[in-house]
Amino acid sequence: MSNASLEKIIIVGGGTAGWMAAASMAKLLRPGTCEILLVESEDIGTVGVGEATIPQILLFNKLLDIDEDDFIKKTQGTFKLGIEFVDWGALNSSYFHAFGSVGKDMSGVQFYHYWLKMRAQGKAAGIDDYTLSSQACLQKKFMRSIEAGNSPLSNVAYAYHFDAGLYAAYLREYAQSRGVTRVEGKVVDTHLRQNGFIHSVQLESGAVYDADFFIDCSGFRGLLIEQALNTGYDDWSHWLPCDRAVAVGCESVAEPWPYTRSTAQKAGWQWRIPLQHRTGNGYVYASKFISDDEARQTLLDNLDGAPVGEPKLLKFVTGKRKKFWNKNCLALGLASGFMEPLESTSIHLVQAGLAKFMSFFPNKNCDESDVDEYNRQTTFDYERIRDFLILHYCVTDRDDSEFWNYCRNMTIPDSLTQKIDQFKANGRVFRHNGEMFNDLSWFEVMYGQGITPKGYHALVDNMPEEELHKRLEGIKSVIRRSVDHMPTHQEFINQHCRAKPM
Repeated sequence: MSNASLEKIIIVGGGTAGWMAAASMAKLLRPGTCEILLVESEDIGTVGVGEATIPQILLFNKLLDIDEDDFIKKTQGTFKLGIEFVDWGALNSSYFHAFGSVGKDMSGVQFYHYWLKMRAQGKAAGIDDYTLSSQACLQKKFMRSIEAGNSPLSNVAYAYHFDAGLYAAYLREYAQSRGVTRVEGKVVDTHLRQNGFIHSVQLESGAVYDADFFIDCSGFRGLLIEQALNTGYDDWSHWLPCDRAVAVGCESVAEPWPYTRSTAQKAGWQWRIPLQHRTGNGYVYASKFISDDEARQTLLDNLDGAPVGEPKLLKFVTGKRKKFWNKNCLALGLASGFMEPLESTSIHLVQAGLAKFMSFFPNKNCDESDVDEYNRQTTFDYERIRDFLILHYCVTDRDDSEFWNYCRNMTIPDSLTQKIDQFKANGRVFRHNGEMFNDLSWFEVMYGQGITPKGYHALVDNMPEEELHKRLEGIKSVIRRSVDHMPTHQEFINQHCRAKPM
């Protein structure tokens, strides 16, 4: 057998995706076995906004042996227990898509089925009363898990908010200290081999760098995956019609809350991400239904504090590359596709892409069967997340604007229709092949958007109602006492990971 191991990898583009790739490979590849070089230009700005994440990022930090308190300090970070959705299902409505468990499953049946039965009879409080993360969000509380037996405090699920630019800088320092070489410059040309594989990239300075494998983190432009390899793009803007965003930070006027807030507007939605030094804000919108100037003004009119800097306009097309891995090139981040930040999945998709890539880590030949399987699995991930995002738009009673009328009446993928129909019938949600969002996430959003199932799991009726009522009251009491035990989010930050003023 010939030795065809990769000897050199070039990452084109920095930012969050590029430095996540560099940091993880610096950690996982044995020093001296494979050279890692990252090419980026300071002249090409990255999308440096407040970034929200989901709990899987804790696995990435653990892989890198990152000290969480140090990480939070250096990225001006805060903690996140979920997302509050305001005005989505209907005007003047709100709900939480909270991390972690909801209530306590009983007799092998999910808690929310028991809750649906009792709620229909007026014998149960709102779902937030049985959800630790939701109650902690409402009271601005936070703590990490502790050893507390069966208490929900033994398993606190959380993620982070942080400054995306500071996060990239943090990972850059990490990667370079472990041998990654950074080259300053703009890639202006890509040279291919006879077999169509990429041979080298040429910089504006004239310098040429060759490698065995290339990772495209060049953003929407897709310098390698699209401009050099003509991979193609699947356009999903029919289902996800927002195609622009305007973003700006603002001064913090209150203690940071431990959740992301998403507020539906007449032509899209606005995010609020609390950091230690400021609040990140953005308006994601469909340009077909609102002008850039009006969107910009809407954002500025709905800030909690004075704006910091000028709003940045971003343009995109929702969708994905037809192949994420093509020949000897892997696309990550915005170069691989974009599905807007509604459920904070952007960084997770980079993380998942890297994890899959390392499990399929190639030699110089890039076996076609491995490449095909990687693309199949990643396509599945994207399509299931796509369906979850579409759900927020299509299940709504809003009829106050052209945008919401379009979303309410648009055709949706059959895979999403099946999930909605099953939930409407009996509250069931099935998770297929380890898809990103579990049954609790689907329940929280579908019920929160206004779908009340006609029925519930039949086994719920095996429990006498008197006993069920007693159990629900007990769960509610445990949640209340647990949240009372938690410090405020600000108190926790002050004690463990307060950042230096900027």
